[in-house]
Amino acid sequence: MCILGSSGSGKTTLLDAMSGRLRRTGTFLGEVYVNGQELRRDQFQDCFSYVLQSDTLLSSLTVRETLRYTALLAIRRGSPGFFRKKVEAVMAELSLSHVADRLIGNYNLGGISIGERRRVSIAAQLLQDPMDLTSVDTQSKEREIETYKRVQMIESAYKKSAICHKTLENIERTKHLKTLPMVPFKTKDSPGVFSKLGVLLRRVTRNLVRNKLAVIMRLLQNLIMGLFLLFFVLRVQNNVLKGAIQDRVGLLYQFVGATPYTGMLNAVNLFPVLRAVSDQESQDGLYEKWQMLLAYVLHVLPFSVVATMIFSSVCYWTLGLYPEVARFGYFSAALLAPHLIGEFLTLVLLGMVQNPNIVNSVVALLCIAGVLIGSGFLRNIQEMPIPFKIISYFTFQKYCSEILVVNEFYGLNFTCGSANVSVTTNPMCAFTQGIQFIEQTCPGATSRFTMNFLVLYSFIPALVILGIVVFKIRDHLISR
Repeated sequence: MCILGSSGSGKTTLLDAMSGRLRRTGTFLGEVYVNGQELRRDQFQDCFSYVLQSDTLLSSLTVRETLRYTALLAIRRGSPGFFRKKVEAVMAELSLSHVADRLIGNYNLGGISIGERRRVSIAAQLLQDPMDLTSVDTQSKEREIETYKRVQMIESAYKKSAICHKTLENIERTKHLKTLPMVPFKTKDSPGVFSKLGVLLRRVTRNLVRNKLAVIMRLLQNLIMGLFLLFFVLRVQNNVLKGAIQDRVGLLYQFVGATPYTGMLNAVNLFPVLRAVSDQESQDGLYEKWQMLLAYVLHVLPFSVVATMIFSSVCYWTLGLYPEVARFGYFSAALLAPHLIGEFLTLVLLGMVQNPNIVNSVVALLCIAGVLIGSGFLRNIQEMPIPFKIISYFTFQKYCSEILVVNEFYGLNFTCGSANVSVTTNPMCAFTQGIQFIEQTCPGATSRFTMNFLVLYSFIPALVILGIVVFKIRDHLISR
């Protein structure tokens, strides 16, 4: 059967209705029978599938890997041999065996051809064991009128034909049979939540690892930012007149401000493709959108830890910050959190806003505002207007800055030029100990050191939970 019609005539809407994608809206008229048995509306998705116009696939996976992960998400039980045979059979049926180990690629960087990508999308639907498989295609504007006229002629001729009358009689006769064939529903024994999460995590990680440039940038972009600071400052000193305090404050300001931004760049670059894949596969019932989000969050953690350690190991000791291993550990842990928070905040916004460029701008503005209000580096928080002082408690930069200030300045003793220089001759010599600067910048921060760590890291699960809620809402809105 072929469904033809001009743009906007309802071809896709009809297929959405038949495949159960119109879950919450739409007025349905008529009946749907399969093997003489009437289907309820909630059974449509379990019986029909169709391939969308656009092929949304992960470019760094091979054809075989793409189909195997789809099978693992759709079917609970089966040995490795079972999944391998199922995938091989589908590839053979759609003439994909010769490209089984080639990367999907994309339209800019090569890979398999457009026709082969189309067949991979069809194979992914077949692996879900649908009863029927339909494909949507579009027509050029120039041929729409001609096509419409031909469709009318075909429709009129078919309604008058003996085949049409015989088909309608067979349908009516089938309805009244005492013994009806079974309805070939899709496989209902799908994997559990944790099994699907494990499959998604493996798929996301493998897709990223194959992208060498993305891995290099994720691991080294913090370090690249740190190298600029390293060459600019070279090494901090303890002489107040030579910028001992100013250099340290400037470094901490840059650390707090830059690490969330690098996390945001990762999410903006990598997650939109995964979001598009989850939008499509979740409508097919393979999993829910929030599961893809959580898989991405889990795959982020080890890369972020390694990236932060590389950055901290080079910058901390080369710049000559407080020479103590424990302090280095606190420093690294304090910078890991904002890096993750920047990325997870971006994920939350990507669940609400479709355009990654808008999300980029919003996160950048939020990070800048957070540093200005929460860090206390540009203006003492105690001297801010009350509304800004209240807002500062909701910024992660406040807690991160206090941790870094205490970690670096506590226990430091400063010199101030020659021994004869006094506060009277140079007001900068008022600070001879780091604790004095701490008490002036963030009073009581030394006693809040552990609490600040707990509050700072509480932003991470809070954003993950918020992201799950946002993607559940997204699922509700996208499924029409």
